[in-house]
Amino acid sequence: MKENTKLATTLGELKAIGYAPKQIKAEMRENLVAKLRSHEEIFPGIIGYQETVLPDIERAVLSQHNILLLGLRGQAKTRIARLLTNLLDEYIPIVKGGELNDDPINPITKHAQALIREFGDDTPISWLHRDDRYVEKLATPDVSVADLIGDVDPIKAATLKLPYSDERVIHYGLVPRSHRSIFVINELPDLQARIQVSLFNMLQEGDIQIRGFKLRLPLDIMFVFTANPEDYTNRGSIITPLKDRIESQILTHYPAELSHAKRITNQEANLENQDNVYVPEILRDILERIAINARTSELIDEKSGVSARLSISGLENLVSSAERRMLLNSEKQTTARLSDFWGVIPSITGKVELLYEGEQEGPYQVALTLMGEAIRDEFLKSFPNPDEFLKETDVDIFEDVRNWFSSGHTVEILNDESDEIYEKELAKVPGLATLAKKVTTNKKDALVARELILHALAEFNIITREMIQSKFRFRDTLADMLDDLD
Repeated sequence: MKENTKLATTLGELKAIGYAPKQIKAEMRENLVAKLRSHEEIFPGIIGYQETVLPDIERAVLSQHNILLLGLRGQAKTRIARLLTNLLDEYIPIVKGGELNDDPINPITKHAQALIREFGDDTPISWLHRDDRYVEKLATPDVSVADLIGDVDPIKAATLKLPYSDERVIHYGLVPRSHRSIFVINELPDLQARIQVSLFNMLQEGDIQIRGFKLRLPLDIMFVFTANPEDYTNRGSIITPLKDRIESQILTHYPAELSHAKRITNQEANLENQDNVYVPEILRDILERIAINARTSELIDEKSGVSARLSISGLENLVSSAERRMLLNSEKQTTARLSDFWGVIPSITGKVELLYEGEQEGPYQVALTLMGEAIRDEFLKSFPNPDEFLKETDVDIFEDVRNWFSSGHTVEILNDESDEIYEKELAKVPGLATLAKKVTTNKKDALVARELILHALAEFNIITREMIQSKFRFRDTLADMLDDLD
């Protein structure tokens, strides 16, 4: 609705400006058509779905369909549903004092109809903003028909001195109150089957049945449902008649590319007031690789999914670990390190559902395994596999590092070490700075690249890494074996 129509305050004024009612799905279609023609961004902040999910949603809106978003946790289903309000008119007129957002030209409740009969063109109207035309309900097993559809209100009956046979004693639920709005039910399979039947009846017939009342209310609602496919076997299922009436089922997915995953994490992470901590791209890549590897790990339940919140909260913890170290060392700024991932472990253990093998390993060890795999993957972007490499050529690019450690030297990196000591400890290893140039040319990332090489060589068993309380110790593998023998 255009801005100047907000000046209308009565039904007569509304008629004078030529207002005509529109169904909500037709309204959304009309606005989507305009946005597509002007190449306007429709779903800001949604990353990685431009070629898959978003075109499906646009097709569903153009077809004026109800929508089911089906996907694992952390795939932006609810955020997409909330962004659908961008396709609504900025304001719509409603009968002032009405209960169900009645259209002044086409009211559906007896209360609004009575007001219009009494006042005619002087019937007062008000304006409803698009943000107020969105209703969301999380489906839980305890949701009742009264919550969604409504129930008889004895207090209203007593106050108005009405018999229970009068439909004015009905207290409407969330669905009728969503008239001319978008109504979203999250985790639809968690609704009991009998509750789903009531929704099916509403989608199919437009009937509302409340304790003996059978009302024919032509509700105008855009339904959006979200569901996790694992719910079909875990806690419940979507009844077939209801699923059949939801015209478009759209499958969501996790980011297909590492760059998309990084953009999502950077966008969603809460890093306010932490500008004095720099996070190298190497560490951001490793963090996303942890989440990506977790989704295919044999230790983790793939059907449960691994939410994007793992990497989001992981980045927040990584930055906080570096910030805490900076404060303890009275430094004004710092760079996050690979050893700061010690503080990321709590963000991993709480975001994955372990299979039997994972339970045997334990959540802490599973987190370390995922970190090790991510380190190896990042290392292999710049270097050949050390095992295969040494078999194919006599040139050993790690020779200087290997010889230094085999001479009995060690490197110790404390989690809370100052930047100065951290740099000096890494500078002790000859050849490490040269190798780091193969990983990055960014000077601020160079120290982290050196640490990455040490951790990766430990993952490939070229050197040994020990985790002792709050520090990492790197040493020669043979020396470590001899110590074990002693």
